Amino acid sequence: MNRKYLWLPTIAAVLTLSSAAFAEEEASITTAQFVANNIWMMFAAALVFVMHLGFASLEIGMSQSKNTVNILFKNTFIICIGLLTYFLVGFNLMYPGDAGNGYFGFAGVGLTVPTNDGIGYADGGYTYYTDFLFQGMFAATAATIVSGAVAERIKLTSFMVFATLFVGLVYPIAGYWKWGEGFLHEAGFYDFAGSTLVHSVGGWGALVGAAMLGPRKGKYDKDGNITPIPGSNMPMAAVGVFLLWLGWFGFNGGSVLSADPAATSLVLVTTCLAAASGGVAAMIAYAFVSPKPDLSMALNGILAGLVSITAGADVVTPVSACIIGAIAGCIVVASVITVDKIKIDDPVGAISVHLSCGIWGTLAVGIFSTNSEHSVGTQLYGIAVYAAFTLVCAGSLFGIIKAVMGLRVSEEEEIDGLDYHEHGMHAYSFGPAAGSHAATGSQSAGSGASALEVSNNNA
Repeated sequence: MNRKYLWLPTIAAVLTLSSAAFAEEEASITTAQFVANNIWMMFAAALVFVMHLGFASLEIGMSQSKNTVNILFKNTFIICIGLLTYFLVGFNLMYPGDAGNGYFGFAGVGLTVPTNDGIGYADGGYTYYTDFLFQGMFAATAATIVSGAVAERIKLTSFMVFATLFVGLVYPIAGYWKWGEGFLHEAGFYDFAGSTLVHSVGGWGALVGAAMLGPRKGKYDKDGNITPIPGSNMPMAAVGVFLLWLGWFGFNGGSVLSADPAATSLVLVTTCLAAASGGVAAMIAYAFVSPKPDLSMALNGILAGLVSITAGADVVTPVSACIIGAIAGCIVVASVITVDKIKIDDPVGAISVHLSCGIWGTLAVGIFSTNSEHSVGTQLYGIAVYAAFTLVCAGSLFGIIKAVMGLRVSEEEEIDGLDYHEHGMHAYSFGPAAGSHAATGSQSAGSGASALEVSNNNA
């Protein structure tokens, strides 16, 4: 056997032993079961990490090429600062244990491995370190959602300050209320993997940021009519969405918090059915808007289905998952059109995908859950609490940053492209023009078109 495949029999043996242990329904967890649980959770964390590549690919695909380096830099910063802040304070803010009072708690700086780490930790589902790693990957996602909505016109340093505080403080405090067994958990609010805790929290932040920044130059004409600014790389956008779909196997599947075969397989089935239904429904819904099928709408329909099923993937049937995803696909089309009409410029549709469909998915738990204890009223209560908290926090952060540092780049910087002004480089080389900045400001996509033409037409 080829040496590089020698590890396969070992993994297979561990998983086989684990399945047998589950089937026997032993009173206490076995070592094989614990090892399989932890391997799955580490793999799920890796899949969630892949989602950051998906977000980056989607964002650069849906934006203008003259801002590619800037977008990639932001996404690179987010995952780095997200893990560091979660290590320093976030994990212990989100899971303070006895130090929490239901609303706020802090268990100290850094990580403190408990004495019962191993089978004695988390009912044998994973180790303390795996717990931190998996949850840390989730944390950075919330700021990534904001990045897409404010793309192409926010100052880099301003965004970096916002992302650091949003990921380091806002997200973990909000997460404690449900996942850390805070007051919303006690109230019966349910959010399996984060339709609200991750996606709506990020979506509210995206809404505030996009509204305070205002639309990109050329997005609306002097009469207020919408002038589309198409994405520069639709193949990359498609790659991004499929990477996100792959990552959702870890995002939702890992949220079972063990390798329980029955629970994990159900979650993966409902997740995939919702995604597929969302994509098809968005295609059909957009046919009522235009006779020309829109790839970006279809892609956002898939994401809409994924976001909407995330709150209840473990408590709905496959048929219900199809319905939830299909409704989300219709919602995202209507939301994108509505957000455009009220003149909030969201280059990637982050508000519609993560906020609108996150709200729907959380409500859907109260409608479709197989657990009779889940109710629409309780779900509405949780949605309202997170909306109020995130709006206040995001509004305060953006407001302070705007007053101290400024939020938006200059008109010249926006027209020429943030790659040149913020980074002094370009993502692509299209010939001599890409290597220098013309005095007329014509450099943006290397196509020979004027900067204004590129801004409006995204050549």
